[in-house]
Amino acid sequence: MIEITVDGEALAGTEGQTVAGVLLAAGRTSWRTTRSGAPRGVFCGIGACFDCVVTVNGVPDVRACRRRAVDGDEIRTQSREEEA
Repeated sequence: MIEITVDGEALAGTEGQTVAGVLLAAGRTSWRTTRSGAPRGVFCGIGACFDCVVTVNGVPDVRACRRRAVDGDEIRTQSREEEA
């Protein structure tokens, strides 16, 4: 078992599981917003699109479907919403 932190919340996962897999297993279906505020999560699941990007350990725009979660990872969700 591993534990990652997502926006300050501890989530449990299994070694070898992707970040997206941990998020989906925790019931999260979206973790990013577009400029219009539309929610995004896994779309293609193979790393071809960029709907599932998160910030991992300070590195932005990491595709959650491609990145294996590692014990102690700090994940932050991202937003591209335009400010009013």
